[in-house]
Amino acid sequence: MRKRDLGNTGIQVSEVGFGAWQLGNEKDWGEMTDEKALHLVGEAMDSGCNFFDTAPNYGDGKSEEILGKALEGKRDQVIISSKCGHHPNGEQNFEPDRLMKSVEESLRRLNTDYLDSLLLHNPPFSSLHGNSPQFQMLEKLKQQGKIRAYGASVDTGKEMYELLNHTNSQIIEVMFNVFHQEPAEAIQEAHNQGVGVITKVPLDSGWLTGKYDAHSRFTGIRSRWSADQIERRGKLVEQVSHIVGNDTSMVKVALQFILSYQGVSTVIPGAKDSQQLKQNITASEDMLSLKVKEQLEDLFIKEVEEFELGW
Repeated sequence: MRKRDLGNTGIQVSEVGFGAWQLGNEKDWGEMTDEKALHLVGEAMDSGCNFFDTAPNYGDGKSEEILGKALEGKRDQVIISSKCGHHPNGEQNFEPDRLMKSVEESLRRLNTDYLDSLLLHNPPFSSLHGNSPQFQMLEKLKQQGKIRAYGASVDTGKEMYELLNHTNSQIIEVMFNVFHQEPAEAIQEAHNQGVGVITKVPLDSGWLTGKYDAHSRFTGIRSRWSADQIERRGKLVEQVSHIVGNDTSMVKVALQFILSYQGVSTVIPGAKDSQQLKQNITASEDMLSLKVKEQLEDLFIKEVEEFELGW
């Protein structure tokens, strides 16, 4: 597995990281026993993955607990990024005292005395400046040695620019994929400033695996898509499939597309079994061709950029 610099933090991360939202999260990902989850984390490490992204509200805290068990005795071999602001009980609270307590709880569940990265979890836009109580709290935690670096997890290039221009964020996590290319310029600016970029929702919540089409119907968190959005996404998937061709995995190309941007430090797809994990890892085996990258960029400009696709 190739590694990249996480900005100017001095931390190196695997190109393909491990999104841990699924661990212990039966509500959104289906049944996964603790034993299977522990094995999956170990398998990821054996494949060269060293970056693990989690949060207190993933599986109501279970994701962090499972990672804490799986990584016991291996802490010096991994990079752990967690978040604060969304809590295990479903509460969203960005008051500094509540965030400090959240971090202490995360450290306990993860069985560690520090986090490599701590991100405000989709915080209010009004807090994205260095004098906000939230960023003052992050700086205090860094000075205390409880975190090595900090930033925020956001959804748009606009939020990225606010962080880049008005905070001391060393890391930004942002939604970026073939169907959501809006943050591309901000990602390049982050690279110019030495800020590490983690890319989330890389497979567009499953659409870029090719397993959904215009006739798919959803329950749970994926029921957020309207019938019109499902139909549009289905047509877009057909176009991506045509660009990718029959001989290459859509998953691999979707992840390689993201990794083709020099400002991206790591991409964090989820995996609920060994087969999905291995498919994710293949993205680091070689590089995406410039022709395919340009075709996918052109698809976004012509078919997505001016329309409301939703996430």
